Amino acid sequence: MRNFLKYQLRSVEKMPVKIWPKAKDGSAHVARSIALAMRQKQQENKPIVLGLATGSSPIQVYRELVRMHKEEDLSFANVVTFNLDEYYPMQPGAAQSYVRFMNEHLFDHVDIKRENIHIPDGTLDMDEVEAYCEQYERKIGTYGGIDIQLLGIGRTGHIGFNEPGSWEDSSTRMVRLDGITRQDAIKDFGQEADVPYRAITMGIKTIMKSRKIYLLGWGQHKAEILQRAIEGEVTPNIPATFLQHHPDVSVHLDYGAAEMLTRFDAPWLIGICNWDDDLVCKAVTWLSKQTEKPILKLTNEDYGEHGLSDLTVEYASAYDINIKIFNRLQHTITGWPGGKPGADDTTRPERKSPERKRVIIFSPHPDDDVISMGGTFLRLVEQGHEVHVAYQTSGNIAVHDYHARHFLEFCLELQDMIPEMGPNGPYRDKVEQMLKQLLNNSTSAKSIRETGIVKGLIRRGEARAGARLCGLPDEQIHFLDMPFYETGLTRKKPLSEKDISIIADLMREVKPHQVYAAGDLADPHGTHATCLEAIFQAYEMVKGEDWAQAAWLWLYRGAWHEWPVHEIEMAVPISPIELLKKRDAIFRHQSQKDRPPFPGNDAREFWQRAEDRNKNLATEYRALGLAEYEAMEAFSRWKFDWQPSAAAAKGLEPGKGKAAPSGSKPRGGKPKSKAAPTA
Repeated sequence: MRNFLKYQLRSVEKMPVKIWPKAKDGSAHVARSIALAMRQKQQENKPIVLGLATGSSPIQVYRELVRMHKEEDLSFANVVTFNLDEYYPMQPGAAQSYVRFMNEHLFDHVDIKRENIHIPDGTLDMDEVEAYCEQYERKIGTYGGIDIQLLGIGRTGHIGFNEPGSWEDSSTRMVRLDGITRQDAIKDFGQEADVPYRAITMGIKTIMKSRKIYLLGWGQHKAEILQRAIEGEVTPNIPATFLQHHPDVSVHLDYGAAEMLTRFDAPWLIGICNWDDDLVCKAVTWLSKQTEKPILKLTNEDYGEHGLSDLTVEYASAYDINIKIFNRLQHTITGWPGGKPGADDTTRPERKSPERKRVIIFSPHPDDDVISMGGTFLRLVEQGHEVHVAYQTSGNIAVHDYHARHFLEFCLELQDMIPEMGPNGPYRDKVEQMLKQLLNNSTSAKSIRETGIVKGLIRRGEARAGARLCGLPDEQIHFLDMPFYETGLTRKKPLSEKDISIIADLMREVKPHQVYAAGDLADPHGTHATCLEAIFQAYEMVKGEDWAQAAWLWLYRGAWHEWPVHEIEMAVPISPIELLKKRDAIFRHQSQKDRPPFPGNDAREFWQRAEDRNKNLATEYRALGLAEYEAMEAFSRWKFDWQPSAAAAKGLEPGKGKAAPSGSKPRGGKPKSKAAPTA
């Protein structure tokens, strides 16, 4: 049976795939595999040739290799490297150059010989590029080819900078970057006009000659393109599909990146499933969408025609399954996100007691609170709960220079117009100096730090305005300024003990009954994931304290994705009036209106994304046959193994009941179907 299931899985997935709980786990495995190959070559007194990638995907691999160099005597003395690509034109000292990236993340921290490092040259004259690319190919051949090639994948399906339309026999060359690729690069360059239109890249043929290839994919925002690359037909329109032809490629994904693979999205289409309640809910909502029927209208024939006949056998009839799942989804809907006082809470998402709860809303950036759960925020305050909002980072890099200039000029003109402030002095000199730094695009550490303070204060003011509109007093608005974020660059520092302690200290101060946090791991900049990890680790720090047992953690999604219906455990309806008030709160964040510096892959403004998402969720509930609302916000509860179960917390059963394991994703969030083994 096991071999049959593997065959079924591989008939869908055309490359070997390994799924990891976290990107860190998969990265460590790949790093150990590379280190083993390096040591083996050292024993043979031979060089090893590594093909290296840039971007966010390989960073944790490099971090682990550096750790092994420092702590386990892993030597890079016999390592020769060839990087996949470089922007053109690009100076090696520029903040966005891949030379700087590789030095920062790997080369400056290990004992590699500088003459063994090869990165495409972005400083060449145009008429020199073709000959240089031919030389790059020959140099790889001189070393006998690439032994191990690391790859990430872009949203267009590119590997290296081989954009859609690249052919399997392409070699190292200059290419024109796809519009989506350039849009994704805005986070590093600040504005689209500064992103180069061209790059130099290894070709598909060059990559395919590598003896071993590791393709890395982390995060939900990569899920769709990875599914097409792994399960789709080979096509130049998705260059990563050419890897299906490689004899020794392995794909390493985290749960978010893997969620659209058939084994997780619709495992019943592959093989036999171990049906638990979560998987049944997923299957029924999937079937409702496939047939475009409300849940209560699904028939035995519908189940049979879509590979779900096992369910009707197990549950006797479609009617029984339909009722079970309809009731489950119906019970997620509540207008009382903090619990309804005096009500029977047996089937309600939240406890009725205490009637007045202490609540912390953690917001990774200074606008995620109102964008993602503004309607629920308003409800919690209006229903009398003690709500605190905690802005985890300053969000300063997401402010355009012209906004900072506007405020600095305001400071100067205010001083001119109020004589008591004095027209001259060190204060004025400092403001004028900062203005010059902005106008000259200074990249010195000092100017980045100082303008970052100004930009952070701009976002503080906007956050206060939004929270005040929701009804919060200033003493319940907290700015945490977590240190990991404060680099002045899009590349952040690793999470530190200080970051986690900041979260834990606030939790100890408030002793919340409810905590809301951003569970949107599709954030393209990674800040949400880091902020969520800090909250998880803070929970571990405080878990021995009595109040922590009652501190339920509810996760919302950010501006990029919504929870799938089968993962939702609390859905809060939003009225038309509340939706307008939520929009007004989002409008308080003026620096993020019109065109924020980091819009992601969606050209709409944040308020438009939020409203469309909230309305779409209400439409989705209605299509399943549930009540019709103007809009809805959704949450999924994270369950720690040291907290009482929901039933025990509501007084419905004695003891602590068994919850989901610590570190697991919310219900249905972790791909956990036993339909087929992980290959």
